[in-house]
Amino acid sequence: MKKNKVLMHTCCAPCLVYVQDKLEELKVDYDVFFYNPNIHPIMEHERRLKTLVDYTQKNNLELIIDPEFQQELWTENFKCVDCYNLRFEKTAKTAKEMGYKAFCTTLLVSIYQDHEEIIKICEQVAKKYDIDFFYYDFREGFRQGQKKAADLGLYRQKYCGCINSYNKSKFKDKIRWD
Repeated sequence: MKKNKVLMHTCCAPCLVYVQDKLEELKVDYDVFFYNPNIHPIMEHERRLKTLVDYTQKNNLELIIDPEFQQELWTENFKCVDCYNLRFEKTAKTAKEMGYKAFCTTLLVSIYQDHEEIIKICEQVAKKYDIDFFYYDFREGFRQGQKKAADLGLYRQKYCGCINSYNKSKFKDKIRWD
């Protein structure tokens, strides 16, 4: 039973770096949850997962993986809010089923994500599954976490993850999967 723990939805290892430091400072007990069926293409999904596995192992963090890959959902009509809904719904449901006290997401560290929309959706799914949403505005440490991730040599992606963000990325021509 995980009754005093938070299940931390984690998009990638670089976003976890600062969140981990802050949660340790706050003395919050948590496990890491990888559920990102949006990441395109499958090679990118695998690369982000491998980086997270390596990072969590080196830092003795418990990692729960849901390897689901749902590329067929990502069409031009699929928006960020749909992506948030899909991932936070699964995180809240998994947290409840596994007996966690609460859930959260490392997306709250990003200065590029829609912070208010994330909070709104997390509060909705928290209510739906009768579980707490642990909120903290981690954005204060975004740059610090990214620098530390770079210093650690972690793979840092050039786009959010879905096919739409990949297609819009100004770094698209620099992305390699070898």
